[in-house]
Amino acid sequence: MADALYIAATEARSGKTAVTLGVMELLLRKVHKVGFFRPIIREDDADIRLISAHFNVKEKFSEMYGVTAGEAATLASLGRQDEILEAIIKKYNELKEKCDFVLCEGTDFVRSTAVFEFDINAEICKNLACPVLLVANGRNKKIVDAVQAVEAAQDSMARKKCRIIATIVNRTDPAMGDAVMEELKKKEWADRQLFYTMPERPSLNRPSMGEIAEALDAEVLYGKEDLSRGVHLTVIAAMQLRNFLARIKSGALVVTPGDRADVIVACLASVSSTQKKNIAGLVLTGGLKPDDSVMDLINSFTRMVPILSVKDDTFPAARKIDRIRPGILPENERKITRILANFEKHVDTKQLGEKVIQTKCMTVTPKMFEYGLLQKARKFKQHIVLPEGVDERILRAAERLLKRDVVKITLLGNKANIYKKIIQLGLNFKSVDIIDPLESSHFDEYMQSYYDLRKHKGITKEYAYDVMSSTNYYGTMMVYKGHADGMVSGAVHSTASTIRPALQVIKTKPRVSIISGVFLMCLENRVLVYGDCAVNPDPNADQLAEIALNSAQTAKIFGIDPVVAMLSYSTGESGKGTDVDKVREATVKAKEQAAVSFPGLKIEGPIQYDAAVDPIVAKTKLPDSDAAGKATVFIFPDLNTGNNTYKAVQRSANAVAVGPVLQGLRYPVNDLSRGCLVSDIVNTVALTAIQAQAGKGLI
Repeated sequence: MADALYIAATEARSGKTAVTLGVMELLLRKVHKVGFFRPIIREDDADIRLISAHFNVKEKFSEMYGVTAGEAATLASLGRQDEILEAIIKKYNELKEKCDFVLCEGTDFVRSTAVFEFDINAEICKNLACPVLLVANGRNKKIVDAVQAVEAAQDSMARKKCRIIATIVNRTDPAMGDAVMEELKKKEWADRQLFYTMPERPSLNRPSMGEIAEALDAEVLYGKEDLSRGVHLTVIAAMQLRNFLARIKSGALVVTPGDRADVIVACLASVSSTQKKNIAGLVLTGGLKPDDSVMDLINSFTRMVPILSVKDDTFPAARKIDRIRPGILPENERKITRILANFEKHVDTKQLGEKVIQTKCMTVTPKMFEYGLLQKARKFKQHIVLPEGVDERILRAAERLLKRDVVKITLLGNKANIYKKIIQLGLNFKSVDIIDPLESSHFDEYMQSYYDLRKHKGITKEYAYDVMSSTNYYGTMMVYKGHADGMVSGAVHSTASTIRPALQVIKTKPRVSIISGVFLMCLENRVLVYGDCAVNPDPNADQLAEIALNSAQTAKIFGIDPVVAMLSYSTGESGKGTDVDKVREATVKAKEQAAVSFPGLKIEGPIQYDAAVDPIVAKTKLPDSDAAGKATVFIFPDLNTGNNTYKAVQRSANAVAVGPVLQGLRYPVNDLSRGCLVSDIVNTVALTAIQAQAGKGLI
């Protein structure tokens, strides 16, 4: 079952809020607990207030949006645009944990251009993994213009890999709705979604007396309980009474100077008369109010309408009224009822409801994956040691991780140098542990343990002393002794300097002969596993089979359903030669081992990359395979192929490569690239913590 839907409009004033009301009511008939979320709002969002009040939503206002427009503008001006999306994803997922379904409503096209803001909505809904209900504006548009607007929006969403399940062209000319539908159904993408049109209803586009009072900053003299009255037209009473009386209409808002007692009394008399010219209300201008004798007369009328007093003169007040863009207020139940009736009349709610509930978006973007890493790491907080404590990137990553309460961290190095660097960078550390190995109370214990582990190699205690003075060896021994749950190094040190201590001290898991390194490749809309891309230059068939099973297990730890492709330059039985024979043999061995240790694991090989990832190619090359075209774990035949491929995909496809994730060790140790960014360190620490959780059976 699906658990989210994103309502996005193609432009301003598309009637998105009216559609949101209809969809919310539709969902509440099918789902027990529906949450409402807006990614970016103005300071006091009218739609959140409306949905909360009308549907009695229990969540706090602060839980129902990502960031305010002001917060987003500030972050953007500081060049921290990524943090906007991170904040939206975080708060969305927090709400999602409390609800069975979350209905998201996109932004309002207030200050930016339509194209720019639509692109923002597409990026947000992609990263929230929500299918989309598109709302297009058909008001005052010809058929061809309405269709072209929808087509442009569809193309934009497709480029962002967003899935549109339905399109509603709203506010159309009632006479052209069917024609718009027919034209849309001719498009090549029409068979993948539903189409509806909703006609313009002038009565839904009229301001209420309450909205006018708010816009004019008016004092309400009478009728506070009746401010939901709709205003059909505005009439200025600046003429003599005998000429004005003929212009009093039902639903009219009469704007007149506050000292025109004759107009005021005449209007109220018409309300009470048998003619039933029920005006919407009065606006008294110029800051003038009726004198006491007139007020006494007003109080004598049995029927009353809202009477507002404003400081503006008559014509400026009338211009302000003309510029009011009516919304939907929670207290205007009659208007909401008409909106819901209009929605149900023109939208097949049963058909749309089934489509919404059945459509679950499986997209996983890099931002979503990175957020998921931090959330998983935070769930069972682990202790990670960072041996390169004086490096600026390490310190900035540590600050970020500690602020988000993801892990406990120990920094290794000279304490004075580390504290000096922290002050220079202006960082704020509240709970970081800093250890200088030579000053540690555990140093002698660690040195003796290393000596005992390696004395069969002929080392001396003096040599063990020198080795344990190294932060990498000290950090590795912390993990070995259970004083830390994992280690991350490599921002300054070489890969060999990170892996060698782990092999000497921690060693591999039982029945594992080698360690290997995989990258979690975060593509635009999914995450794949590439291995071995970091450690073994030319693994043999036995090692390749072992790498395949270890990589599948790593994928599973990080929430990726493993389907393994044993890659080669040929597919199936088509190729011959030493290299492809190695992969063929490795595939057989991997399947045999998986039958015992990983039942149900799908493995295919030898197979080319295109047949592994593309279902259409797979049907041609391996039509009977249950893994071809569906692979999520890709095992390369050698390091030369794997390392070059991951870098080519990273650069050419703008993918985020998380790793390498070292697998096969008894306790997690991971290596960073010396060119790593702060975000790379954050991700690697988080995945190391998750590996530690898995090793303890916590996940």
